[in-house]
Amino acid sequence: MSDTTPDISHDQHAVRRQKLADMRAAGFDPFRATFEQTHFSGDALKAYVDGQDYATRVAVAGRLVVIRDMGKSQFVKILDQQGLLQLYVKKDLVGDEAYAAFKKLDLGDIIGAAGTLFKTKTGEITVRVDSCTLVSKALRPLPEKWHGLADPEKIYRQRYLDLIVNEDSRKRLFLRSRIVSYVRQFLESRRFLEVETPVLQGVAGGAAARPFQTHHNALGADFVLRISLELYLKRLLVGGYDRVFEIGRNFRNEGVSPRHNPEFTMLEVYQAYSDYRGMMELVKSLLQGLCRDVLGTSEIKHAASGQVINFAGDWREVRYKDLVREVVGDSDWFSRSKDEKAAKAVELGLYVDRKWEDFEITQEIFSKKIEPTLIQPTFVTHLPKELCPLAKINLDDPSVIDVFELTIGGMEIAPAYSEQNDPDVQRQMFEAQAGEEQQKVDQDFLLALEHGMPPAGGMGIGIDRLCILLTGAESIRDVILFPQLRPE
Repeated sequence: MSDTTPDISHDQHAVRRQKLADMRAAGFDPFRATFEQTHFSGDALKAYVDGQDYATRVAVAGRLVVIRDMGKSQFVKILDQQGLLQLYVKKDLVGDEAYAAFKKLDLGDIIGAAGTLFKTKTGEITVRVDSCTLVSKALRPLPEKWHGLADPEKIYRQRYLDLIVNEDSRKRLFLRSRIVSYVRQFLESRRFLEVETPVLQGVAGGAAARPFQTHHNALGADFVLRISLELYLKRLLVGGYDRVFEIGRNFRNEGVSPRHNPEFTMLEVYQAYSDYRGMMELVKSLLQGLCRDVLGTSEIKHAASGQVINFAGDWREVRYKDLVREVVGDSDWFSRSKDEKAAKAVELGLYVDRKWEDFEITQEIFSKKIEPTLIQPTFVTHLPKELCPLAKINLDDPSVIDVFELTIGGMEIAPAYSEQNDPDVQRQMFEAQAGEEQQKVDQDFLLALEHGMPPAGGMGIGIDRLCILLTGAESIRDVILFPQLRPE
């Protein structure tokens, strides 16, 4: 057996594991260490009083992401929830033994450090460290500094690394949390109650989508993961909760795209004694408040078109039928035959399935040729009744329903209805469904309506799409911390 120690210098994982073994052999285990943090990085920077070096004491913690070795001292930077903070570690201040241990640290290690704040000659607020502790050893190296994490697959699969090395991702996903928090505060300020409704449901109601299926062993029954929040929230209107909202996960066993993820977050809001116009005021106030209080601007550049979306300006309101007539160039479009509509759609370069109903052909034209052009905030109102059986039919035109779809940046952000509360009409609309927009009939929901539901306005907002819009992201995967991926 050879007494030669194997060379592991080429293998960072092995080198780091050896450092850990050496520490433990010397009686120190970083994974058993603790540290009491008093300030996040941003809070520490704010705590500094200009001109008063070494007067404010802080205890900070984070991941080592920059190390500049200057011999008997080191300038390093740590990363925490609020961002970067510079530390100054000097041998004379921490002692020989502690400094020798500090110099053995690697990028990626997590440390705690205590000291006082001062400003360097270059004007950077820094912690002059007088004590520090390793609290977690990184056994694997971070991605290379200058190239970051460029592989899109790794960005989503190893999001924890993406958050460490990609500042844009970290800021975007942090902003998502602030957006959701603001939505809650806004609705609570208007006396809405936040509630929770079942994820496991007997009937996939409230939308037309293919559900995920599962089996409940104890009950001996099949269930689906919910595809919508709607029908249980309306049951609460029946029960006397006049203003309710839920921010929750929906699940649809369908395809993925830059705007679709099988698991996504929805906000649904229901307000008794309101209608779709009440929802117009609600969503406009919500989005303008988000821009003002969270983003700090009412103008956002739309990456795809290059246009500047102005949330503070006038929000256009236009009827669905008027938009379609304009694009197809036919004022009599809605009296044309199915074959005539199909021929026009093909002329516009669209695929038409022979099995589609008339309204589905028109909706294909709307979704492919009209919606992508609506960049500025636009309320598209009075959609065909076939598109949603859960809304009230318009009194003046029984072919349409009292709804709007708020479209911004070329995508639907928020549909809203004057909710159907007549149980007999609701049953008829469920039974009259056609095409691919069919929903399962939830008999218990109809039973609830027979006990009386007040007139109400209801609205849904896709939180992921809202975050795409407000953060300038290119894909829904960029605003979801852990999007669905095919297993490796």
